[in-house]
Amino acid sequence: MSTIVDDPGTELAQRIAAERGARGWSLAELAARSGVSKAMLSKIERRESSPTASILLRIAGSFEMTLAELLTGMQGEDARLRRAGDQPVWTDPATGYRRRQVYLGSRLPLELVDVVLPPGARVAIPASSYAFIRQLVWVIEGSLTITEGEDETVLATGDRIEFGPPSDCMFRNDRDVPCRYLVAVMRQR
Repeated sequence: MSTIVDDPGTELAQRIAAERGARGWSLAELAARSGVSKAMLSKIERRESSPTASILLRIAGSFEMTLAELLTGMQGEDARLRRAGDQPVWTDPATGYRRRQVYLGSRLPLELVDVVLPPGARVAIPASSYAFIRQLVWVIEGSLTITEGEDETVLATGDRIEFGPPSDCMFRNDRDVPCRYLVAVMRQR
């Protein structure tokens, strides 16, 4: 299985620094745009801290990238066939949230992500990460509670929800078993 390394020696730190540099942004500017402190951004770029999913979503949104684009950098995704063992996997160091990038390519404005959310885990997703995408979530196993702005929806196995206009969201697994769901993202560029 292709794993996106999330320890202090990761390529992710280099990718964030490179994206920031390509835009000519200082750490202070990225902090202002992302809502992530300058100190945390510095630790991430120096590989002293492994960022959580929520922090990465804020950084990706400020770059007008999806989380998948930030994590994988679109490497080798244009192959027609990608075996399960070759699909990049990333695990949030804080929650154990695991995402497998099923599809991300330049030929289709589509991303497919297989997510496992451990029991009791929650992931905050900022509105900025939805500014240039449309998203649909389909629960494969378990139960998922999604708070979207003021609205809360509990999804059971087989249920799906299409997200509305950008708002801060929270994905929660309130059960004592993992929840597995598929996220379909359409990029609007």
